[in-house]
Amino acid sequence: MMGGWTGGCCGLGLFGGFGGLGVVGWILNLVITVGLIVGAVILVIWLVRRLSSGASLQGALTAGGARPSAKEILQERYARGEITREQYQEMLSDLK
Repeated sequence: MMGGWTGGCCGLGLFGGFGGLGVVGWILNLVITVGLIVGAVILVIWLVRRLSSGASLQGALTAGGARPSAKEILQERYARGEITREQYQEMLSDLK
């Protein structure tokens, strides 16, 4: 049986075992494979964080993608504690 348990002449692995490099080929193949897996995981984590940060912006928009009114913005600022009750009431009366 030619090729042994590796299944062929060129070795086992993602990139064919780098031909006749032996142990060095296996190590290089392992490093590249692990690097690709780590890179993919980092990419997925980055994408999830990027998309979830967009969710906070979604609350600032009303249905249909319209811009929030000045009153809605004022209510959100008051709800987040950015302005005091007095400031809220003063600004609200200015909007009327």
